[in-house]
Amino acid sequence: MIPVNAYQDQRVVVTGAGGGIGAALAHRFAAEGATVVVNDLDADRAAAVADAIGARAVAVPGDASAIVDEAREALGGRVDVYCANAGLASGGDAFAEEAVWEAAWDTNVMAHVRAARALLPEWLERGEGRFVSTVSAAGLLTMIGAAPYSVTKHGALAFAEWLSLTYRHRGVRVHAVCPQGVRTDMLTAAGSAGELVLAPTAIEPDAVADALFDGMEKGRFLILPHPEVADYYAGRASDPERWLGAMNRLQRTWESS
Repeated sequence: MIPVNAYQDQRVVVTGAGGGIGAALAHRFAAEGATVVVNDLDADRAAAVADAIGARAVAVPGDASAIVDEAREALGGRVDVYCANAGLASGGDAFAEEAVWEAAWDTNVMAHVRAARALLPEWLERGEGRFVSTVSAAGLLTMIGAAPYSVTKHGALAFAEWLSLTYRHRGVRVHAVCPQGVRTDMLTAAGSAGELVLAPTAIEPDAVADALFDGMEKGRFLILPHPEVADYYAGRASDPERWLGAMNRLQRTWESS
């Protein structure tokens, strides 16, 4: 259990925090007393969020390890919590261009790997650290019309699981946040597939932050802002043929719409 005011002296980095879920996480950590670094490729959006919460903005392009280096400098040499929230909602099927697949892999998976490489030596030496991975329900299930996104979100979940099972006894806490639809620019970018599958039960970004903080307090790895996803995930595992059939019907509905 996390005690009251546990984040008062914590130094937190949130990537992709210029809006949406990332901005909600940055606001919540700041409200809990943490010192926050807001990272986003859009420097103006990062600065706006940082100004609103009294944080520091770090707009670093490229390698996630560079984000960690810049954040450490801004935070006085230490990172306690790293929220790997930046993501790329890449649509397309198996025939999507190689560049689309590569960009999705780089942003949705390898950015998490590179950040962990930069953070783990410090955390393992201190015996504590917290890695928050914004995955998606697509990482547990899938998403029609978005092969690169679905596949790489499965990869993000797999890496988060590996981090947790490998380092939890050494003080590294890992949380995988797996929402369905969230009212952000990413939902808009999902187009008609998002309207069909995600929009009907979409929640606000603040609800995702609430779910994360509740999950951190209870020490949970898997954070499900949409609780019904647990049933879908169990159904997928227990009867994959039935689940695939249901998803194929959804695919055909989308194709005919």
